[in-house]
Amino acid sequence: MFSNDFIDDFKKFILKVDYPKHCTFCEGLDLSIKEPKHHPSYEITTACNLNCIYCYSKVAVRNKTAPKEGYYGDLNPKAVTISQYGEPLLVGVDKVAKIIERLKEIFGDVRIDLQTNGTIDFKDLDGLIDIAMVSLDVANPKSYRIVTGKNKFYDVLENVENAVNMDCILTVRSVFLPNFNDSELVNLSKILGDIGVDEHFIQPCSVYNECLNDLLSVGFDIERSNSLYDYLKVVYDCSEFVNVVIPGCIKVVLDEILKQLDDLSDLKFVRRNSIAREPPKIRREWRFAVDV
Repeated sequence: MFSNDFIDDFKKFILKVDYPKHCTFCEGLDLSIKEPKHHPSYEITTACNLNCIYCYSKVAVRNKTAPKEGYYGDLNPKAVTISQYGEPLLVGVDKVAKIIERLKEIFGDVRIDLQTNGTIDFKDLDGLIDIAMVSLDVANPKSYRIVTGKNKFYDVLENVENAVNMDCILTVRSVFLPNFNDSELVNLSKILGDIGVDEHFIQPCSVYNECLNDLLSVGFDIERSNSLYDYLKVVYDCSEFVNVVIPGCIKVVLDEILKQLDDLSDLKFVRRNSIAREPPKIRREWRFAVDV
């Protein structure tokens, strides 16, 4: 059973916890939309220099459902993600810069969100991107190699530090892998707080069949991955050290759940389904590819 002090602090936290700036304008914030779409995106490559044990992109590539290069979405976007599959910077920072410049020529003052694994320095994109989202799930090089298959932990940290002074919102995005990185996420939050990142964006893990054995091999606990409380408790623990945010689609559902609970302890009984049959296909229309 929880202490009264913990219940009070935890309740205050989950009532005020926010979503990342990246989620602004996302259809997932509107519960009246039955099948919300992700932000428009410009997909550059499905290639990646990491091999993360939970990655939906590599599953989509294996299943031949990954998107081709180009812009997906409506023709009046408020934000464009670069990109949702693969590691965009593998084609070269200069080429990514040219693609962003062309998108700004086409769409005007559109928000540009870079999504990257952080292994490649992107400070030369300063002034071109509005949000930088860097993926990092652990707080030490040994665990990083287990998750990604590569020895690039310090490269990512260095690139995050280089990005702190860029004219953009700097977000580090982590996936919660229960029984593997619970304490590491807290340690990572300490590191990120010291560096001065703007947001630590923590997401629960979606488990694809093709990734299940790899996840189980590191001690991943499927039962705990279904627990909304276990996820929120880790987020709460991290919030002592850095500005922690959760996905907007989870935030709006959480707000509705909290309205129905008489006792916060009942969160222990709220479950999510972490098992996903296949990565969601892009449901936005392919429009064009730019020449750069």
